[in-house]
Parts: sequence; structure tokens; C-alpha cells
Amino acid sequence: MSDLPDHNSSTINNAVLNWDEQGQPVSSTFGDIYFSSASGLEESRHVFLQHNQLSERWQTLKNGEHFTVAETGFGSGLNFLAAWDLWLKVAPIGAQLHFVSVEKFPLCKTDLTRALALWPELTHLSEQLISAYPTFVGHGFHRLNFMAGRIKLTLIIDDAALGFTKLLATTHPLFSRTGATVDAWFLDGFAPSKNPQMWSDELFDCMNKLSTNKPGHNQTTAATFSAAAIVKNGLQRAGFSIQKVAGFGRKREMVKAIFNAEPETIDPDKFTYRGSFSPHPVPWTIQRNKPIFTQHNAVIIGGGLAGCHSARALAERGWQITLVERHTQLAQEGSGNPQGVLYAKLSPLDEAQAAFNLATLQYALNYYQQLWPAIGSNCGVLQLAYKPAETELHQLLRARFAKANDLVEFVDAERASEIAGVRLSQSGLYFPQAGWINPRKLCARLVDHPNIQVICQTEALALKQLESSWQVLSRDGVVATAPVVIIATAKDALTFPQANHLPIKSIRGQVTYLVETSTSPALKTVVCAEGYICPAEKRTEKKKEKEKPSSSTEGIFCTGATFNLKDDSSELRTSDHQTNLDNLHKHTPAIAEHWKSVDISKLDGRVGFRCTLPDYLPVVGALPEVDDLVHDFAPLRKNAKAGVITPGSYLPGLYINIGHGARGLTYTPLCAELLAAQINNEILPIAAELANALSPARFVIRDLIRNKR
Repeated sequence: MSDLPDHNSSTINNAVLNWDEQGQPVSSTFGDIYFSSASGLEESRHVFLQHNQLSERWQTLKNGEHFTVAETGFGSGLNFLAAWDLWLKVAPIGAQLHFVSVEKFPLCKTDLTRALALWPELTHLSEQLISAYPTFVGHGFHRLNFMAGRIKLTLIIDDAALGFTKLLATTHPLFSRTGATVDAWFLDGFAPSKNPQMWSDELFDCMNKLSTNKPGHNQTTAATFSAAAIVKNGLQRAGFSIQKVAGFGRKREMVKAIFNAEPETIDPDKFTYRGSFSPHPVPWTIQRNKPIFTQHNAVIIGGGLAGCHSARALAERGWQITLVERHTQLAQEGSGNPQGVLYAKLSPLDEAQAAFNLATLQYALNYYQQLWPAIGSNCGVLQLAYKPAETELHQLLRARFAKANDLVEFVDAERASEIAGVRLSQSGLYFPQAGWINPRKLCARLVDHPNIQVICQTEALALKQLESSWQVLSRDGVVATAPVVIIATAKDALTFPQANHLPIKSIRGQVTYLVETSTSPALKTVVCAEGYICPAEKRTEKKKEKEKPSSSTEGIFCTGATFNLKDDSSELRTSDHQTNLDNLHKHTPAIAEHWKSVDISKLDGRVGFRCTLPDYLPVVGALPEVDDLVHDFAPLRKNAKAGVITPGSYLPGLYINIGHGARGLTYTPLCAELLAAQINNEILPIAAELANALSPARFVIRDLIRNKR
């Protein structure tokens, strides 16, 4: 179905640095400096900012527009900070800077901190970068947002050519130019004489596919400190006209360039491969006549985690959002439990689900960093090795995550007990930055934005496609009209004919509330085994009007949840409360002991329904024209690698974001960012192949390959 690469298989080698007499970093691997000994910051400004004409170009941007810089070699992040600093000085406040950088040997956080301390004038920015700097586990993408999304950094850990190739919509030659493009290139990295592998033909070929010759501030430019022949020749082959100009400091020459290549004419007949297997990906993920939205209005149906995150992601891009929710308040369905756990299932495998879980967890941890006091507690999450299979899994994970202590720690039973504040008998994985979140508080926070209007007590029942927009209809008529509609109604997406081809599964889950008392266990972290239990959420209850306000210490422990397949009952059941207590007692008896005599019939709780798909990945993206897709890709019934040269058919302006199962708190922030990038024609926050693995059209294509359609 796709040319999905190994996402995390290669071991990441952090840069090994020496420090010279001036306290500046030098690569021990390449024997080269990271920046000019005269002034690295002024060198960045001269080479990359000035000779890409960024100050002039950014001043002409309009609110709602975005500008994309791509860089080879992130290094200390100095070029990124220099660009960020200039952006704040000259760009309109409503525009967005997307900075994409590929780095094969990332600095560890300690070295990054030491290197950036050389530039005290950038401290207000470098502190934000250092705080958000990720933990690297294998090759992959890391999307970081700063200043409420005004600045976006996509840090790709990979070889330069491979990393940028993953930004292409596809590697199929007929459609490789159909994705988002780069506006300015920073060709940095170590000198060609020190690191010739980076300055490869493959890199320049990829630059050609990611560049555009549209006039104005979007015509792609490039700048580099190097005037070596390999660089000049590579840029010219890639379609750039080059000019040698004065370099910085003692360097006599550097190169600036502008992309002026005409679109290449390709004969489609060369790619039909009739009767044989095509060596190129089948282009079902490419959207025929993909719309470019000039009117930035969207309607989102569903006020749970997926809908509210999607609303916020688009609102921060300047879109006007109408959020339609059928209940009186937000987060009343699957997102309505009082405590949800921020966690993901780590895996030692190289597969889409493993890559997705790791990417979403790291993005979510960074996303919630500034929100914790208002939405929950980052008290940590402890995943116990509660059965032999879990113990074996944790052992397998050690090889990949042994150096990722900021993300996950491997703890024995003694250390686990110390972390939890109660006696535990199992070892486990401890996620120190994670915790529990109240989804309703989170949703309220997400929609608190001037670009978001919430309409409650209105149930969207149908969608009507107009010439260039969609109408959302309720029993009372038209609710709203917009060029973009996002369905975020979990299992109820099947209500809409445009989405009823999706093989959605609904799984019932019941949580149990246990009242905190003065003798309750002093649980300090979330503990997960066959279920989970969170530290008590404190409740502040107002007394009668004449009495003084009270801040009662009584709280609620939330534990569960059951896993009931093919069960659509929304009623609380004492049998499910018993199941939750049994699981608690089985794996964490020191916690369960306090409630051994509780009257189950008097326990409260809540029933919700998880929305999942057969491959346990969510559905995020444009909804397909199913009949057209079946017709155009019918050859896949006989040959899964057939030489189809027709792009996919999708409903213009209609998108979906569902299927997050029990991990909505972890999955939805990055899924919303992905969806907003797709709608806004931006560089994606994950590799294109991984985005394709989430496509709503994937099930139609799989059915064709299995000859089920």
C-alpha cells in the first residue's frame, strides 16, 4: 500500500563535541566547527537571512500566511534562533514561520545548552528551545510549537537526503511535486570537504521537487556558506540559478541562488507497467485537484478531544471555526471521563503503529507542558510489568530506550514503589513527564480562542455538498456553511454517508469512582496494569451561602476501565465495578486494600465508548470518493503494485479525525496538527508515509487488494 520505511530502526548517535579555547563546539567526527569563531550569530544573519532576502520577504506576508525554511544540519539551532528572532521583528503577528531542519547527529541537551549560552542576546528564545528539545529515539520527526503556534520547528533526525525525501507527498515521479513546498533553503552542515556524503545528488534532487518558481515572496531561494564546485553544480542541476557573493568574515565567497526551473514534462505512459509490478508507490494517497482554500472558515462536528484539538490547531493558523456539539457541554461522550491518562504503548518493532505511538507521545508531552496546572497533573505514569508478556516487552524495549531517561525510565519494584508512594511488587516503565488530564477542562481550554465559536445543543445530522462549500444540517435546517468541514464524532461518524465505509468498532468501557478519605493510599503517580488508577482529583465544594467557602480535601480516584466488545449498554453495572476492583486487587493489592469492604452497589462511575479501527490507528485526513476510488484502482485486485497512474479521488473540503481509542489524550494533539497542515497546504509534522497510514482511504485500498470490493 505504501513505501513505508523503517521509522526507528537506526541507532541515533548524538554529536560528539570538543570545545576549543574560546569555548566553542567542534565536531570530533568531522573535525569541523559549528559556526564562525568570529561570530556565529552574525554569520547566520549574513549568510542565511540576508542572502535569502528574508527581512524583505517576510514584511510582505499577510496574516494567515505561512513561510517555510528548510535547513540541512540543525546543529546548535543557532540558525533557527536567528530566523525566529528576525521573524518577531519584521513578520506580521498573524503569520507563521515553519522551520524544517534535518540533522543526522543531534546534540544532546547538555551540549545544546552550553553552545547556546554563547549568545546571551537570544536567551529569551534559546530557553524555550532547550525546554522543548526532544528525546531522540531512532530516526523520526519532532514537531515543536512555540508562541502559540506562531513558530513551528520540525526537527527530522535522519540523513539529509532521506529526511527531506520523507517530506514529499510521494516518491512516484509523476506526483512527487504535489505536496507543500519550501520557500527558502539554508544549506548548512559541515563543509563538503569534511562531509561530502551530505552534499549528495539525492539531496539536490529532493530540493528540486520541494522548490517552486512562483513569483513573489514564495519563489524558492537558497543560500550557503560554501562556494565549492559540488555545491554550485548541485544547485544548478536542481534548477537554481546561482550567484557568488562575498562571504562572512575571512571567507571570501559564498553562494546564493533562486529556483527558476520550469516544470518537468513527464510522459505518463512510461509509468503504466502493464502486466507487471510498478517500482513506484501506487498514487492512491494523492488527491486529484486538491483544493487551495482562500476562505479560511471551517465547521467542526463534535466537541470532544479530537474536535477541540482540531479547532485549536486551525484557529492558531487564523481560521474562523464553528464547533458544533449536540450536548449542552463539550466532552460528554468518549472524552468525558474526569481523569484520562496520557500514555502510549511503546514497541521495539519497526512499524507504522510503533512510530505513530512514539511520535504522538513526544508531541503530546511537549504540547501539554504549559497547560498542566489548568488541566490535570504531570505526576508521572507508571506502567507495570503485570504479566509475563509485559515483562518480556519491557526487556525488549531496553535496547532502544536505555538512553531515553527523560522520556521513560526502567524501574525495579523497589523504585516503582518509591515513585508510587505505595507498595508494588512489579517492575515497570516510568514516564516522568506524563500524568493524568481532565478532558473537560482541557477541551474548555482549547476552545478558549477568539477564532472559535461553539454551538451546543445542536446535532449535525447531514452534510450537503455545494459548489465550493458544505452545508451542515440539523433537524432545524442549516447550522453553518463553510468550505471545510471536519467530522470528529467518533463512532457516530457512521451517521454521515460520506464516512460510512469506515470499519469503525465501538468498545464499551466503564470506569469506577472511589472516594478519597483521610486513610486512602497516598498515591503519587498514575499506575497502569490491566487497568489504571490515578491519584485523587481534589474537589472544591461550596457550602451553603452563609458559610465560608471550603476547600474540602475529599477527592475521587478514577479507576478502570472495562473492555466490553459488542456491548452498547450505557447503564452503569455493578459487575463492571467489581471487574475494576478485581483488577486493582490482582495487580496492586496495596492500593486496593483500602476498598476491600466497599459497598459496590453504592459506587459511582461512568460509561464511555472507545472508537477504534481494525489496525488500531486513527483515521485522519480527507474523506475519499469511494466509488471513484474503487473504479480507478480496480487493477489492485490482481496486482497490489499495479502501475496505476491515476491520483485518488477525495471529497474536496471534507475531512475526518476519529479512531483514537483509549489514547485520545496522546493521539489527538498531533493528529489535529497533521490535519491542519493538510488543510492549510503545509509541510507535514510526520513523514508522508506515516500520514498515509492514517488515511481514511486506506480501508478501500486494502479491500481492493484483498479482492473484497
